[in-house]
Amino acid sequence: MSAFAQLLEAVRKEARPGIWSNGVNLARAGAVVLQSKTDSELELRVRSAGRPVPFTVALYPADDAWECDCPSRVDPCEHVVAAAISLQQAEREDAPMETAATRWSRVVYHFTRTGDGLQLKRTLAHADGREEALDGSLASYIAKPAQAATLQVEQSDLLADRILEQRRTRGALSPETLDALLKVLVQARNVLLDGRPVAIPDEVVVPRALVEERGGQFVVTVMRDERVSEVVSPGVARVGDALARLGETGMTGPWLQNLPIVRNYGVENMGELTSKVLPELGRRMPVDVRTRRVPAIDRELKPRILLELNQLDAGLSVLPTLVYGAPPTVRIDNGRMVYLRGAVPLRDEALEQRLVHDLREELNLVPGRRVTVAGPEMVRWADRLRRWGGDLAGDGASVVSPDVRLRPSLTVASAGDGQGVPEVSFTLEFQVEGGKGEARSVDAAAVVRAWTEGLGLVPLVGGGWAPLPRAWLDKHGQRVADLLAARQPDGRVANHALPQLSQLCETLEQPPPPGLDKLAPLVEGFEKLPPPVLPEDLNASLRHYQQTGVSWLGFLKSAGLGGILADDMGLGKTLQTICVLGKGSLVVCPTSVLPNWVAELKRFRPSLKVCVYHGPGRALDPAADVTLTTYSILRLDAAVLGAKDWATLVLDEAQAIKNPESQVARSAFGLKAGFRLALSGTPLENRLDELWSLMHFTNPGLLGGRRQFEDKVSRPISDGNAGAAAELRRRIRPFVLRRLKRDVAPELPPRIESVMHVSLDERERSIYDAVMAATRTEVVALLNEGGSMLKALEALLRLRQAACHPALVPGQKATSSSKVETLVDALDTAVSEGHKALVFSQWTSLLDLIEPALKQKGIAFDRLDGTTQNRGEVTSRFQAEDGPPVLLMSLKAGGTGLNLTAADHVFLVDPWWNPAVEAQAADRAHRIGQERPVNVYRLVSQGTVEERILGLQDKKRSLMEAALSEAGGAAAITREDLLELFS
Repeated sequence: MSAFAQLLEAVRKEARPGIWSNGVNLARAGAVVLQSKTDSELELRVRSAGRPVPFTVALYPADDAWECDCPSRVDPCEHVVAAAISLQQAEREDAPMETAATRWSRVVYHFTRTGDGLQLKRTLAHADGREEALDGSLASYIAKPAQAATLQVEQSDLLADRILEQRRTRGALSPETLDALLKVLVQARNVLLDGRPVAIPDEVVVPRALVEERGGQFVVTVMRDERVSEVVSPGVARVGDALARLGETGMTGPWLQNLPIVRNYGVENMGELTSKVLPELGRRMPVDVRTRRVPAIDRELKPRILLELNQLDAGLSVLPTLVYGAPPTVRIDNGRMVYLRGAVPLRDEALEQRLVHDLREELNLVPGRRVTVAGPEMVRWADRLRRWGGDLAGDGASVVSPDVRLRPSLTVASAGDGQGVPEVSFTLEFQVEGGKGEARSVDAAAVVRAWTEGLGLVPLVGGGWAPLPRAWLDKHGQRVADLLAARQPDGRVANHALPQLSQLCETLEQPPPPGLDKLAPLVEGFEKLPPPVLPEDLNASLRHYQQTGVSWLGFLKSAGLGGILADDMGLGKTLQTICVLGKGSLVVCPTSVLPNWVAELKRFRPSLKVCVYHGPGRALDPAADVTLTTYSILRLDAAVLGAKDWATLVLDEAQAIKNPESQVARSAFGLKAGFRLALSGTPLENRLDELWSLMHFTNPGLLGGRRQFEDKVSRPISDGNAGAAAELRRRIRPFVLRRLKRDVAPELPPRIESVMHVSLDERERSIYDAVMAATRTEVVALLNEGGSMLKALEALLRLRQAACHPALVPGQKATSSSKVETLVDALDTAVSEGHKALVFSQWTSLLDLIEPALKQKGIAFDRLDGTTQNRGEVTSRFQAEDGPPVLLMSLKAGGTGLNLTAADHVFLVDPWWNPAVEAQAADRAHRIGQERPVNVYRLVSQGTVEERILGLQDKKRSLMEAALSEAGGAAAITREDLLELFS
């Protein structure tokens, strides 16, 4: 197979079917001609319909390679296909390819000299040898298809035509027009001067400078380039067989009439000659220095920043300088060159400015201005200089790369009676190896702090710095940071961190802490748990999963560990907890469920003495086994409750401390207890910080500090980092027990969720649209500019209220709404069919508007909100068979801790973005004891922000799953979410 045939086969394999077909059509149409040919390369021209300039294709048969100057991103393009086909076809037919010269006419440029310069005439040289004048414009000539088809037009021809049309002159061309023409005719093939072919080079010919020493003076002579044979026009000269443009004509004159230029400099002017004259000449032309007393010009020297570092008694002195050469040959001071030694550079002022800008941005330094740093700031400076990577000088340069190393050293001690888990303490230091002086060490906290801050150095006691063992820290640093966070001031490490301490011991080839076998279930991931130890006075039969929960709680309690019991709502978290309560127990719960705890303790553990620490005149009972109180009392009496050492501390509905900055959370953190337990069906509602808060209560230090958790865990998970979510699940898995109803209580009837779409009438729609129009533009602009989200949330509240009832909008009056009418009709149907229903709203003002509609319809109801005093009586009446069929509830007051299994219908009147809160509400009815399917309805007004809220719920539902299951991401409500709701 010939090289041409092989090339065509390679093109065929690479070409797309449609491109191949287009190339075949071009080849058949005879669009390809040969421009030139060498042993290794063929240049072909391919004409496409509608384009005056044929494309240039280069084929390299020996390499199966090709190029085309068309703008197509497809490779090979149709022009390459056509060229390869035509080439192989000519070989097969054993006939030479038609060339461009025998196929097409071309434009020829005739320059002739006049007394004032050059004039130009264009002709068309035809393939048959004829030549005719091109009197008009080329554009008008090729506007006729028949003429265009016979002419080979180049891009340079079109550009030259445009220049001549814009600057029509008779006689000699003006210097500006001639200069523009020569620029576009570079490498043109058809240019003649006085009838002889000439080339148009890209080079601009400039004069030459000669520096000599004569009679004790330095003579600088600027002369014409010796290659110039004559000047044929202002700024244009003949250089051999080329017509070249002249440069520096402002100095030399357009006809070179000012040359030669001679200047003399005495020895006293050596500074000016060296630092100013020669660099300026060298920037403009070649300079030939023929005396050793004058430095040569080095065109390769580039500017750089040199930092001179000097150690002081109290700090470090830093002086940046902008220099050329290594060692420096010149220094730039305030834009002026100062000669030092050696060759003189040609200044690159653009690069100088970039270097000065980078110096200011990275180190906040300015050339020539000395800075002195001391104290802790020296560490950051030394590390920044070390990472900067520039050139350093001075006796302080060694501080950024000291010849010392850090080696970790671990000491572990334990104490105990041999019965339970021993108290373990540890000390971790980094020994300083190498360098000079006595043996030194660095505390692990300082090393880890420098590592987490992204520094490369850590200060040494007594002065100096040591580079961090980054490879070791990248592998083990997080474990060390976690251990330090879990270490008490006395050095004792929290029990939950003992497995990590054991792993660090293994890494450093030291024996593990004794007594670790007592934590075997924790180390083994709770694959095996000891059997549950149930209290003798327990008056209940536990389900299998509840027995597992009691085993887990019992192990945590015996091992001195805390936990979060996060079972799905309705699976009996209270009962499991009651099984591990004993003398010295404190239970903190919402006020609404305080009566429930009293009743459950009396029912399941009647032998326990209970003290209700609540209300005026409250007092702790030293003889009580279990003390019950509320979060509000915890906040008020933190000092009283914190003064006692509790054996067991339980937070029910522990999401109450989800904000770690709140007073109630800080009060809970301050309580002293041997065993800490948080109960919550929704340990995550909004932000991952909520999980940190609960874990900080149960196992302080397990998730590190709050800032560290935000940087290393919360933000990466919010950004969709699956690895960070998996690591978080691994860390908390032993300390969080979560079972779902569908997994452990399959006998529970299903929960069926659906959306009831509500159409607003004309008046409601106009009110809603008016609220949207009044707020959208301002809120969107505020959010885009990074303003406070509070105003957006307030506007969102007004929109949601307008979607529910006009009377909730200030200034509007209405007795009913489409949503209330839809709700009441649905309730009427449900009640008539023997069902009971819960109706939830976030706003008591909306419940106030629902009540008259129910009365008018004759539907009996009761109500429970934050003002209800007799909560127990209200729930008991509703649970009774002859009780009212409808219970109106505020989401805040009725969303936690209540058993309302008499209801099998749940209506959520005003959906909100957080699905966890709504799930809590629905689970008041869907819990163990429910015998009928539970229908959950969300009332959503069509064409309103409520529809977008449903979409946002799906996004936010992944929040808890990211931490507790296998979901990939989680985030709180964000600025972007709000923008989406207002879009």
